[in-house]
Amino acid sequence: MSGEELPERGEPGAGVPEQPKPPELSGVDLARQALVAAKEQARARGAAAQQKKQARRGGLRSGARADGRDPLPLGAAINRLITERGWETPAAVGGVMGRWPQMVGPEVAQHCEPQKYDEDARVLTVQCDSTAWATQLRLLAPQLVARLNQDLGQGTVKLIKVLGPGGPPRRYGPLRAPGSKGPGDTYG
Repeated sequence: MSGEELPERGEPGAGVPEQPKPPELSGVDLARQALVAAKEQARARGAAAQQKKQARRGGLRSGARADGRDPLPLGAAINRLITERGWETPAAVGGVMGRWPQMVGPEVAQHCEPQKYDEDARVLTVQCDSTAWATQLRLLAPQLVARLNQDLGQGTVKLIKVLGPGGPPRRYGPLRAPGSKGPGDTYG
């Protein structure tokens, strides 16, 4: 071998290089480190005391800076609620029901009125005041579905269910007991 000898196992430097030891802190450095540790401890004690104080007062209170507890304008609060609850599609369809005359035209809107929207089946139910208008709306349904999906997003409305005019409520016989709800209302 050459002039260098390898250290034996168990001796310092046997396969593992020596780690340099950190320099000893003295004077000003030691004081700085102690000050940082004291500030952290005081901050932790202060935060705990603040939480206890807020719990005694009945919860958090709003301060000088804006946070999530501050009041919102009504429109922003409603938009936040709609987004949080996942009501975007029903709200959009509700907007269409409010704009129905602009969507279908004043003449059709005068005779046909949207009743409800089934979000799971994506079906809009519309009731017409005559069978002639119900037939007319059934013929216009594909164009109306395309128009609604253009405004609301593709696939929002898959089908328009058209109902004819509703008749008066059915009466079961000429004589009825006061407060009766029909033929099944005979016992208690």
